[in-house]
Amino acid sequence: MVEVVRKVCLLGDFGVGKTSLVARFVSNTFSDKYLTTVGVKTETRRVTLAERTVKLVLWDIAGRDSLDLLRLNYLRGATGLLLVADGTRADTLDSARQLYLQACAEIGQVPGVLLVNKFDLLPEWEIGPDQLAAVRGQLPLFETSALSGTGVEEAFGSLCERLP
Repeated sequence: MVEVVRKVCLLGDFGVGKTSLVARFVSNTFSDKYLTTVGVKTETRRVTLAERTVKLVLWDIAGRDSLDLLRLNYLRGATGLLLVADGTRADTLDSARQLYLQACAEIGQVPGVLLVNKFDLLPEWEIGPDQLAAVRGQLPLFETSALSGTGVEEAFGSLCERLP
């Protein structure tokens, strides 16, 4: 079976759960201790699809609501983007969408998937069904929980299927 290597960057505001989602996806773990990412952290995992194996090199980029020159440099060579929002903070949804537009303007159009994280805190969500429906027309959207693992495999797998 053919193996391809693909660089995927995670983008989103601080505290939305990017690092926790990567930990859940790569090693099936979760830590409730918050450690802010400084710069970028990379992890890898192989995903076997019907026709090929994808070695994902995941770039967990420090959270911001916009991309500065340093973060734009981290995007170079990316073949896909995982945009992360926090369901309990409505403003992070708009930030994730803006980050996607900003990233694509820099590196060209690449597949993206939006993860609205913290599904385990659904009663506290500020993002409602209407907002989710509006975004679903623009990007594949998954409601995820790094804590429980809900939707994580599906979201990452969906992006793998769409990668060149």
